[in-house]
Amino acid sequence: MNSLFWDNKFFDDLKNTELYAIGNLRQEVFVVEQNCPYVDFDFKDLKCWHVMAWDHEGDLVGTTRLVPKGVKYSDDIAIGRVVTSSKVRRTGVGKELMRKSIVYCHQVFGKQNIRISAQDYLIKFYNSFGFYETGKKYLEDDFPHSEMYLEV
Repeated sequence: MNSLFWDNKFFDDLKNTELYAIGNLRQEVFVVEQNCPYVDFDFKDLKCWHVMAWDHEGDLVGTTRLVPKGVKYSDDIAIGRVVTSSKVRRTGVGKELMRKSIVYCHQVFGKQNIRISAQDYLIKFYNSFGFYETGKKYLEDDFPHSEMYLEV
């Protein structure tokens, strides 16, 4: 894995080009690769922090959004829109993205539990960070999901 530049910014602090890169990567993966037409920009981004991983060529290769309490879940903070570029998959970037997102979450919001909505095929991936299934399963955009929780 080549060295990456990591950043975490609140929505209002994003440059236009950063926001464009976030939207492009999320559309590339969630809409095109996963063949799932949906409205990605759901206005929650406006209240979130955005973790970004940039490669040495200046391309955004991974991003998440850190969601404050009360935006997605009334009682918990969340990590969402977890996505990596196909050019870095299976190199460890996804794992580093989650590790850094958890750290940034606790830096921004304080040490507290984190809830996520995980695509079922990624449950073991999230288990490796200490997330466990709450038992709540549902379809989101026609993909099976499970609610998962990380307790501090």
